Amino acid sequence: MTIQEHNTQPATAANDIDMKLEVVVIPVSDVDRAKSFYTGLGWRLDADVSGADGFRVVQVTPRGSPCSVIFGSNVTAAVPGSAQGLHLIVSDIEMAHAALAAHGVEMSDVFHDAGGVFHHKGTDQRLHGPHPSRASYGSFASFTDPDGNGWLFQEVTTRLPGRVEAATFSSAADLANALRRAAEAHGEHEKRTGGKHDEAWPDWYAEYMVSEQSGSTLPT
Repeated sequence: MTIQEHNTQPATAANDIDMKLEVVVIPVSDVDRAKSFYTGLGWRLDADVSGADGFRVVQVTPRGSPCSVIFGSNVTAAVPGSAQGLHLIVSDIEMAHAALAAHGVEMSDVFHDAGGVFHHKGTDQRLHGPHPSRASYGSFASFTDPDGNGWLFQEVTTRLPGRVEAATFSSAADLANALRRAAEAHGEHEKRTGGKHDEAWPDWYAEYMVSEQSGSTLPT
């Protein structure tokens, strides 16, 4: 028996270690059916690997997502369909709803929660339509995969402070929308400064877009 030596180096604080969510494992009953469903949504197929005794791992990744989804045979003891509350962040809830419905996915209506904080369990306290003021984090739409694993679109247009470290965009459409918001705000900025063209507009745009995503005070 070997006795493990104690590490004499000073412990690193947990908040000094990057911990990026890499994979979410979901339980399914029919691997091929699940694979067909998720790749049919346009999700990238990363791997489909089989092993001994019926072991199989399929990994897919939603477009623009740094986190992937894994399902298969003998990869989880969870009951098929028991994964609930899986969130997919989108910049336009109605556009995302229409796009997925066009793929033949049965979607809920776009909704917001009566409490206005976060959605309740199941369909409790759902109110029809997006959040009245279109508040970031406040609008949802739900759907399930063939096993009943539950997914939600959540509209996020402005991140909470500290939620991101830099301005990043998951698609050209997201970047274009951010540029439009910056352009509109910069137009107001130029009006306040006498209507003169701002030669330093790239710097102003950059500050605006980074501040918007980090939740910091926006430039005026």
